[in-house]
Amino acid sequence: MNRTEISQLGEFGLIDRLAAGVKKYQPTTQKGIGDDAAVMASSAANELYLLSADMLVEGVHFDLTYCPLQHLGYKAIAVNVSDIAAMNGIPRQATLSIGISNRFSVEALEALYEGVNLACKQYNLDLVGGDTCSTKGGLVLSVSVLGSVAADKVTYRSGAADNDIVCVTGDLGGAYLGLQLLEREKKVFLDHPDMQPELAGKDYIIGRQLKPEARTDWVYELLELGVVPTAMIDVSDGLASEIMHLCKNSGIGAVLFEDKLPIHEMTYQTALDFQISPTTAALNGGEDYELLFTVKQADYKKIEKHAQITAIGYMTRSQPGAWLHTRNDQRFPIQAQGWVHF
Repeated sequence: MNRTEISQLGEFGLIDRLAAGVKKYQPTTQKGIGDDAAVMASSAANELYLLSADMLVEGVHFDLTYCPLQHLGYKAIAVNVSDIAAMNGIPRQATLSIGISNRFSVEALEALYEGVNLACKQYNLDLVGGDTCSTKGGLVLSVSVLGSVAADKVTYRSGAADNDIVCVTGDLGGAYLGLQLLEREKKVFLDHPDMQPELAGKDYIIGRQLKPEARTDWVYELLELGVVPTAMIDVSDGLASEIMHLCKNSGIGAVLFEDKLPIHEMTYQTALDFQISPTTAALNGGEDYELLFTVKQADYKKIEKHAQITAIGYMTRSQPGAWLHTRNDQRFPIQAQGWVHF
């Protein structure tokens, strides 16, 4: 039997390969693998259930050298809530399972749960269960969130149409530059333990990395504005990866404009300090947990003046794939260079 290395497929190729053998047996399952959350029918005709799951592994997704346990607990909840928001839904309940070794004390776990409880309060979410087991390695967190959405407002990755406007909330690239800064200071600390980290004035991008926020606020905002996105996804693996997901699932192309990408001033300057293109950071950084979505042109008029929304491009059938229209009026195919798991 031939052996295929996981690295040959990559994360998304692996998901597609495994999902090909998964079958649905329950009539209540409306959407399974392939979106930000699974979608299931509820007893109420006008409501759907949403279910997301995510895992954070020490040494892969976080580094306790610079990530406080309180922040880690908050982030573990927030990144799952973000998947529910990406379906235009509201989080309701969550479970948290933990794999721990004996290097962690009870007080350390209490600190972790301080962050978990704060996130649950922030997102009006009930922690209703989970599991705890021992590990021989580092800390592992596994979170599942159950949410709900009105049946006529659920938003998939697959609904974008020709000439829809591509929008994004907030700004991009900050979490990635925050990570670069923390990794740099960690290296300095390991080489010179007596030196103090140089993090003054960088609170914004460090916060974007250590304590991200799920944009559930925009679920309510869109409801009040009477806008239902045609497609939506959260920016976890980077804008490039996410726009390619929307293109693939919707069967349509996209053009993004480089000069429209929202980049915070601190992100921009820090990128230059690291000799990284701010555009590259915005496209491929990941972990911003903003919402990338498409709207009909008629609906865009309802949100175009909102300070937290930026129109960055449009969907098109005339040009397959995702493209970046640069500041000097050239177009290049967008390639996903976000987080590589395997």
